[in-house]
Order: sequence, then C-alpha cells, then structure tokens
Amino acid sequence: MTDAVTSRIAPLEELGSYGKYEAGPFAPGYGVTLGNALRRVLLGSLEGAAITAVQITGVQQEFSSLPGVREDVVQILLNMKKIRLRSFATGRVELTLNKKGAGSITAGDITPNGQVEIVNPEQVLMTLDSDKASIEAFLVVERGVGYVSADRLEVEPDGEARPRGVMAVDAIFTPVRKVNFTVENTRVGQDVDREKLILEIETDGTITPEEAVRKAAAILVGQFAAFSGLGEAPAPAPAAAAGGNLLDLSIEDLDLPMRAYNALKRAGIVKVGQLLSALDGGEAELLKLRNFGQKSLTEVREKLVERGFDVPESTLPLDAAFDEEDDEDDSDEEVKA
Repeated sequence: MTDAVTSRIAPLEELGSYGKYEAGPFAPGYGVTLGNALRRVLLGSLEGAAITAVQITGVQQEFSSLPGVREDVVQILLNMKKIRLRSFATGRVELTLNKKGAGSITAGDITPNGQVEIVNPEQVLMTLDSDKASIEAFLVVERGVGYVSADRLEVEPDGEARPRGVMAVDAIFTPVRKVNFTVENTRVGQDVDREKLILEIETDGTITPEEAVRKAAAILVGQFAAFSGLGEAPAPAPAAAAGGNLLDLSIEDLDLPMRAYNALKRAGIVKVGQLLSALDGGEAELLKLRNFGQKSLTEVREKLVERGFDVPESTLPLDAAFDEEDDEDDSDEEVKA
C-alpha cells in the first residue's frame, strides 16, 4: 500500500506548441506506469481533424500532372497532408481552392470556411508557373483519431466507393507530434525513494500542450472509472421521459452505424423525436429508405433502448425480416440507373 502523498503537475516550460511539465511525487514504479499510459493516449487517442480526400478539376488519378503546375499530383497531395486544421463541425466539411496566375499557392489561399480553421496557412501546396495557369480543388475535412491510411478511406462512410477523380489521402488526425518522458528520483521529507515524471509534448498547433495533457488524463480517468465500480450495480439508463428536450437530441448522439445514420439523414430524420415518430408510424416506411434494411432497423432500435427511450413495438410481421444486403444492392442499382 502506498503512502497518501499528494501529487501535482506544474509547467516547467511552455512555448507555443511545446510544453514541458513536471509531475509528482509518486511512489516507486508509478512514474513509468503513468508516463507510458499518458504517452500512448497522447499519441493515439486524441481527436483531431485532417484532410481525407481531394478532388482536383481535370485530374482522374494521383499519377497525373497538371498543365502550368510545377509539382505533380502526388507531390500536391503530400503537401496537402501537411495542412493542420481545427474543425468545429461534427461531420465532414468541404473546402475549396480556386487560384489563377503565376506564383506559389499556400494553405492560406483556400477559401475561408467558418467551420474550419487552418493553423498553418504558410504551408506551400504547389506553384503555378504561368499567368494563364489555374487550379481548382475540393478538399474534404473530417474528424477522427490517430492515423488512417488512404486505403481505408477509399470507401465512403456509407459503404459506397468514392466517385472517380476523388483521391483518398492518408489522414493524420492526431494533434500530438512528439511525446517524451523521463523518470527521476525525488525526495519527500526523509523519503528519498519517491519519483517525479518529466513530460515533454509537442503538438501540431491545433491544440496547446496543456490541453493535450488534460484531454489525455480525462480519457485515462474515464477508462479506469469502470474498474472502480467493480461489484456495484450498473447505473440505470436515462429514461427518455426525464425531459422533453431529449427528443431534440441529434441522431448523431445515438452513435449509430454510419450506414443507418446516412440513410436517416438523407431522409431528413435528424432528431431523436423524428426517429421515434417514424417508428411509431410504422417501420415499413423506414425500410423503403435507401440503404436502410432490417439490420439497420434493428441497430436503430437497440441504440434507442440503450439510451433509455421508450421504443414503439414492432408492427412488422415476422416474415418481414428480409435480407438487408439484397435490398441495398437493389437500391444501389436503381440509383445508378
């Protein structure tokens, strides 16, 4: 059992995107334990924003070149990957780049968008080498965690392949570039076996090192909270009747699978209240939605029940549980036709 010694963290140095902090004192062995945990969360579990796809007018695939542009498309995409952004949107956002005339084009030339802030506008993207040269590009920005390769981004969130000419880009969502820690001995009174943790963090500028530490610590506290409740009865799910404002919750808050979410959103069902009304009116109408089959219906019902909502009983006969994939394939064919 360890002694009850109060541990604290204090900044040693903070300069822009760099921060150095000292935490302690800790019992022997705790410095490495906490340092490793924080490092892993800082590098792999913090949410950020990144460009996930690019479409350049006149370009069908990345192994191409553009007239009047010094760099080839591969180099342009590599440069665009270096753009660091803050996204204030919950979903994807499309940015536009439209430039004409000789000169260097930077991230600052991207058309301003109130939902996205570019923190390194000086990042060079390409160079136009004549006054007649021009470029038009569309950049998709999404939120995510960690690193996602372009191969995994070749498919849209709803499961469909990206349109021809839309090039997926390796997405580096993590806002933390480097993390390093060291453990040193420290003294508390007559006890010389205590440890202190020296933590160094470098971010990409989209968040401060202090924010990164706080978010990482909150994630760890949340994960360990599950163990502190071992043996206790689980807390009851919040009842939907506890307040009418719950019906105004966005369906995004249900954490639905992307296919079901997109199908509902396309149909204009964006609030939980609308979804419950649709279920009350009969599931047969919901099953007519594109890419929304029996599997999606079951997933939606389960998510609503998990959140404590009173879900209307199913009005479908048992033999209505048809195969969703067949239904979605037929729907896709009709749309393509």
